[in-house]
Amino acid sequence: MHIQEANCDAPAGVAARQRSVGRIRLVVGPSGEGGPTRIRDLAESGPSRLRFPRVGGAPEAVLVNTAGGVACGDDFRVELDLAAGSELVFTTTAAEKIYRSDGPESRVENHVTIGEGARLAWLPQETILFDQARLRRRFEVDLAPGAGMLAVEIVAFGRAARQERIGEGLFADAWRVRRDGRLTYADTALIQGPISDLLARPPIGGGASAAATLLDLDPGAAARLEEARAELERLDRPADGIEAAASAWNGHLALRMLGPAVGPLRERAARFLSAYRRLPMPRVWQT
Repeated sequence: MHIQEANCDAPAGVAARQRSVGRIRLVVGPSGEGGPTRIRDLAESGPSRLRFPRVGGAPEAVLVNTAGGVACGDDFRVELDLAAGSELVFTTTAAEKIYRSDGPESRVENHVTIGEGARLAWLPQETILFDQARLRRRFEVDLAPGAGMLAVEIVAFGRAARQERIGEGLFADAWRVRRDGRLTYADTALIQGPISDLLARPPIGGGASAAATLLDLDPGAAARLEEARAELERLDRPADGIEAAASAWNGHLALRMLGPAVGPLRERAARFLSAYRRLPMPRVWQT
């Protein structure tokens, strides 16, 4: 299958083309005391759309990017607000492609507010960086007392089917989590330049071309550390070259994976999540 790459080059003297600006704002809450979660407000603009498949259990919101990817200078933002006592599963219809850029940086910002006793499962499919992609991504989470969230993000550095290497690029990823207004988790990753060569260095990636971060912010998450480590050991397949480890502090649990290819890493992450959540992954992950 041929993939048409985005190109943001403009001839000399010609104004740069307009870039995509996508916005989503979703507010959900229970319908009555103890009732099922319902949409209270939804705003969509640009190429960003949400779809709500009928599923059992917690409702699902599936993000669709009708632009087919993120190109140089594009700007996307998602805002989720979960009222007290609500629950939601957020995912994406497919992997998100970050196309090459001749200079401008693409931006993806996700802002989540979770009310008391509410639960969010943030389960997007992987992000794929093309050679010469330039992406700055930010994830901001505000938790009320008793609120919880389980989040996973998977990144593929280059297209595996083409054995693509990233000879030049930028990937900046910042996570900030606050509970009751107090910062409890801060993590920033920045890799710039010949990304594939940098990831080949043992202190950085040890030859990895895909990475995953999982963060459990549910109350009591830290107490599940040994359970998480036991599940990682059960799923271990030395032949696939995936390295994974979990740790816990400040009441939350963090897990990281590195692997030489995104396919096996995605499969390992999905199997871990299914076992850890005791629920199947969203249907879009299975298509």
